[in-house]
Amino acid sequence: MPFREINSKMVEATVVPGQKMYSRRGAMLAYRGDVSFTPNIQGGQGGLASMIGRRVADEATPLMTVEIPVGPGGPGETPRGTVMFGHGGHHIQVIGLSGDTLYVEADRLLAFDGTLQQGTMFMGSQGGVMGMVRGQVTGQGLFTTTLKGHGEAAVMAHGGVVELPITPGRPVHVDPQAYVAHHGDVRNRLSTALGWRDMVGRGSGEAFQLELSGSGAVYVQASEEKL
Repeated sequence: MPFREINSKMVEATVVPGQKMYSRRGAMLAYRGDVSFTPNIQGGQGGLASMIGRRVADEATPLMTVEIPVGPGGPGETPRGTVMFGHGGHHIQVIGLSGDTLYVEADRLLAFDGTLQQGTMFMGSQGGVMGMVRGQVTGQGLFTTTLKGHGEAAVMAHGGVVELPITPGRPVHVDPQAYVAHHGDVRNRLSTALGWRDMVGRGSGEAFQLELSGSGAVYVQASEEKL
């Protein structure tokens, strides 16, 4: 397990040679050992394609590569380091992936394993026009970030996070402003909680709901405030 939760707003990661991590720039609070931090200009794991995806998504959260340079050590000695991460006093949730895909906004990413493949998804590919409308309602825009593979990611939220399981035949409805992320084989669509006539004059996002169905989990924050 690369991440250890120190408290609700700080996590610690163990770094060993040959295993990279990526973090939000400015998220490092303290570290021990011969750890290097390098600005990442290729958008994390995924190289040029990931970088292009981040630019298309108007992603403005630059990353750092976190690693220990491979070098000689003493007999039986494996260089190790630990890094503490946190940002803005936000609550942190560690999410583990076992070959599935995490859908999360890039500005919510605090740090993640270098083993995870980073990409970008067009919101219209999940729900068509309503998928794009969902992006505007939630403040996500037309694109969202994906992380796929085996590993862990630490994401940020306001007021703490609850994980709600999604099982076949039992969809979960979420306020779009409280949505943080989801993973698994999940389908989602934007639905109206009220009739169009009742919505006239209402500015609240509560006029819409996100309906998530399939098999996986959704993460909901205890606030309707965006980062």
